[in-house]
Amino acid sequence: MANFTLLIFVLKKNSLEQYINELNEAQKAPVLHKEGPLMVIAGAGSGKTRVLTYRIAYLMSLGVDSFNILSLTFTNKAAREMKHRIAQIVGASEAKNLWMGTFHSVFAKLLRFESDKLGYPSNFTIYDTQDSQRLIASIIKEMGLDKDVYKYKQVQNRISSYKNNLITVKAYYNNPELVEADAMAKRPRIGEIYEKYVDRCFKAGAMDFDDLLLRTNELLNRFPEVLAKYQDRFRYILVDEYQDTNHSQYLIVKALADRFQNICVVGDDAQSIYSFRGANISNILNFQKDYKGAAMYRLEQNYRSTRNIVEAANSVIANNKNQLEKNVWTQNDPGGAIKIHRSITDAEEGRFVASTIFEEQMQHQLMNRDFAVLYRTNSQSRAIEDALRKRDIPYFIYGGLSFYQRKEIKDVLGYLRLILNPKDEEALKRVINYPARGIGNTTVDKLVVAANHYGRSIFEVMENIARIDLKINSGTRRKLEDFVTMIKSFQIMNEEMDAFALAEHVTKKTGLLLEFKKDGTPEGITRMQNIEELLNGIQDFVEGQKEVADSRGSLDEFMEDVALLTDQDNATGDEDRVALMTIHLAKGLEFPHVFIVGMEEDLFPSAMSMNTRSELEEERRLFYVALTRAEKQAYLTYTVSRYRWGKLVDAEPSRFLEEIDDKYIENLTPAANYKFKPLLSGDIFGEVDKSRLRQQKPTNTTPPSHKRPNEGTMRKLRKLKPALGTPIGNKAAPDPNLAVGAQVEHGRFGKGEVLKIEGVGNDKKAEIKFQNGQVKKLLLRFAKLEVL
Repeated sequence: MANFTLLIFVLKKNSLEQYINELNEAQKAPVLHKEGPLMVIAGAGSGKTRVLTYRIAYLMSLGVDSFNILSLTFTNKAAREMKHRIAQIVGASEAKNLWMGTFHSVFAKLLRFESDKLGYPSNFTIYDTQDSQRLIASIIKEMGLDKDVYKYKQVQNRISSYKNNLITVKAYYNNPELVEADAMAKRPRIGEIYEKYVDRCFKAGAMDFDDLLLRTNELLNRFPEVLAKYQDRFRYILVDEYQDTNHSQYLIVKALADRFQNICVVGDDAQSIYSFRGANISNILNFQKDYKGAAMYRLEQNYRSTRNIVEAANSVIANNKNQLEKNVWTQNDPGGAIKIHRSITDAEEGRFVASTIFEEQMQHQLMNRDFAVLYRTNSQSRAIEDALRKRDIPYFIYGGLSFYQRKEIKDVLGYLRLILNPKDEEALKRVINYPARGIGNTTVDKLVVAANHYGRSIFEVMENIARIDLKINSGTRRKLEDFVTMIKSFQIMNEEMDAFALAEHVTKKTGLLLEFKKDGTPEGITRMQNIEELLNGIQDFVEGQKEVADSRGSLDEFMEDVALLTDQDNATGDEDRVALMTIHLAKGLEFPHVFIVGMEEDLFPSAMSMNTRSELEEERRLFYVALTRAEKQAYLTYTVSRYRWGKLVDAEPSRFLEEIDDKYIENLTPAANYKFKPLLSGDIFGEVDKSRLRQQKPTNTTPPSHKRPNEGTMRKLRKLKPALGTPIGNKAAPDPNLAVGAQVEHGRFGKGEVLKIEGVGNDKKAEIKFQNGQVKKLLLRFAKLEVL
């Protein structure tokens, strides 16, 4: 038996050596480094995921127990890909034993083992952002505070910031500066809201996302025996995207790694773009100070992008002063120049993007998924979406409304959450009267008051409704008792059924399916389809869990999987659609062709991120991330004017365009004419004294606006016509082929058919039915129509 085990080990080691030989010398060095702290500075597209994967496999080949390895990532998708690769090298059985996942998923697992020490049930609910905001809104209402002053989203962001910086309620009250800052902001009761929020979460047996890190820190600091246990367990720790860690994550990793110091962090300071979430770039900049004698390795060869893209990105990021030294390079082909395009408006910018995608597809037989459009703010997507729809180009918005955030899905999940944790106040309030069962808001308010009075959960009050005088009639009391009985029956079924069987039963028994069947509207049908898709997803999850040791595809396993989804996990990138997303969401992704739109001052870089050098440098890192998502071709677009809050305002090209070395770019449009902006207002000089002006007899009585330009001027204007997009003069003749029944294309409305032509001369109009169903009457002297 021992010989057989040795044989398997040798075979795996030989297989691993084949994989390691695929690495370049720079990648091999950190993979083969066994003991002590090390930092890998990995430039964009340099193969850092491969290095992490092979390093874990190499450690296991040396005899390190897979149970003793902790690997932390920022998306479940990255963790799954790494675990899949490791399984191919060392075998699926051993790969399952790794503690690998996002910070939140790994420490949620740890907290479930140790939750009793903090007074939480092991099946605690994980509140998402919506749940947190709903609870905070309820607290603000109960306290009788002005909701316009105490805006629940702002309060939630404030509380989240406190938790990520380890400012507990006690620490808040012990910090006069924080208390005074909230008082100066005319929100002196933030501390009370924070305290009530923490108490209500605890009473409901719930943690929010920030609690998963805060409570882990509490556990490791308050209970030395727990810290010692997990220090001994996690003898080798690997952290991906270390530059994105916040203070809370940094402290957890430092505590766990303190005993053995076998910590490997991988990251790139040039891609640190999440300070608004609390990420602290100093964590990676100061790594060698935190871990004395730490080795540093650099991955500088880019395998993703063309040479033009890599060197252009380098020329921009070189303007940052606060960075680690590295020289990213590539052996890839030079590729095409980075194309810069100027548009008059954001609508024209959208049309340029859509038409370029269409033309590239036709000329080079490309798929929709080969293209991505990146923008600084979500609001920029509208013009791009309009243009893509008119070209019939399918697209997908990353970070849009998640499937699991849709109302009907949240309703089903509310019941499922209540089965696992009947103390979950937000889940109970969501479903207690949906579908309607005669339990109104007045009754719920009475239950909340009683729960707060007795220091119990709402469900516990309902369980004892016969012994509490809530001043409700017998009919309402019976409905409450029936609801409790229904939830308890689901809990009994949960002990025997898998997640799919139970969820299917719940949707029928609660009346949710019947509710949507009665609604014959298109919206109702869509909701039915979404619930069907949810059940399909649960079934798929249950089937997948059959491969996992000691798993039965239970409801608690599924709910944990859903609760810890990240933005990228929600994306359906496998479909053939153009990807639209903010640059922050694009991190870690790559596409053959990338459009970065809105390259204008005050938009990118953002006007809100130019108060300090550190803020401006983060904006520059954000542009670096955007540009290095492109594999083959990058387009940068900006506009001369853009709508802001309903007003058309002048726009100025981004400083980042100027920072790209000219040899890497191609301007698709000539530079805009320089327009002098007066530094002084003409009003300060007062009225003109007309008596001092020389009187001149006008040579022509025709008002200037009606004068016909001379032929030389007309020739110049005609040359500008394609760029200006409007006809010049009153004699712009329509296309002679334009007739009833003709197929035409309009830059804004897309393709259509001419239904009618009426009028004469300058008043000649065409009535056109476009493919999107709209019928428009267009003045032919102004209409930009192309006869197909």
